Amino acid sequence: MFKEMSALAGLMGKLPRIKEEMANFQAKAGEITAEGKAGGDMVVVRVNGKMQVLSLRLDPATAPMHDREMLEDLIKAATNQALEKVRSMLADEARRVAEEIGLPPGLSIPGLS
Repeated sequence: MFKEMSALAGLMGKLPRIKEEMANFQAKAGEITAEGKAGGDMVVVRVNGKMQVLSLRLDPATAPMHDREMLEDLIKAATNQALEKVRSMLADEARRVAEEIGLPPGLSIPGLS
């Protein structure tokens, strides 16, 4: 019990730094980008760490496609792939920040994890 109270007191002392690092992390999230590709690079989607689609590029070979459903599936697959990559990059960055400021492993802080 005293061990947990001591750890909590230590975290409270780090609160200003935690807030600062959270703000830095959220700002950096907009700079983190990832691409997802589908259909042999026929569709390329680029997203950022704020889960915003930055660009969508269609290969000219998709223009004559008359299969709208297939093109929609390719766009969806590329977008989901890009989002998964950026989520992974954000999780890695959150772990790095948490370790850097000395937070215990597994501690979940909204906005940082």
